[in-house]
Amino acid sequence: MPGTITRLAYQKKNQQRVSVYLDDEFAFGLPDIEAAQLRVGQTLDDREIERLRLLAEVSLAVEQAVRLLTTRPRSESEIATNLRQRGHSPQVCERAIAQLNRLGYLDDRAFANWWIDNRTRFSPRGHQALRYELRQKGIAPELIEAVLADIDADSQAVSAARQRAERWRNLPKDDFDKKMLGFLQRRGFNYADARAATEQTWQELQEDFQADLSDDI
Repeated sequence: MPGTITRLAYQKKNQQRVSVYLDDEFAFGLPDIEAAQLRVGQTLDDREIERLRLLAEVSLAVEQAVRLLTTRPRSESEIATNLRQRGHSPQVCERAIAQLNRLGYLDDRAFANWWIDNRTRFSPRGHQALRYELRQKGIAPELIEAVLADIDADSQAVSAARQRAERWRNLPKDDFDKKMLGFLQRRGFNYADARAATEQTWQELQEDFQADLSDDI
């Protein structure tokens, strides 16, 4: 049923949103730029009230998503899941995602590149592991393959092996090989890349050991 705006007031917890009261009862909260088009005493018909309610919920969903994105980049699928968990309807989620894309907050290719770069610097993974992780984040298979095409699995395997090699430097070679191969394969590297990285890091450890002996002479 139609309603008359009896009050417009900035919200205490969010000074960029305005509470709209219809017939002295709270109806919805709007971004201030949208509320600026309303006035006390204005009568809204059912269609306009429904439109503003939807606008209010979409804007709230966008604000919630933006706050989430300040902690780290997220995929479109992650944001959609989060909004659904907050109780937003499919229609609201769809419109909020579309708005976030228009505003440049969401970009699955940029997210996938960020994820891989983060892994490369702190915890290198093989293509198999990266592929699995990105699928879990809702990245499209064709996009995953496109970003993985630029990743050198050999160098990633060596980087991962170097991070762990010092821990096992005093082991016999057979034990070193067993531990390193298992570690690298659990990180998603195929056997060939894991084998090559294991051999390289073993040789590097032996060269370092010989260099230390030379320094002591």
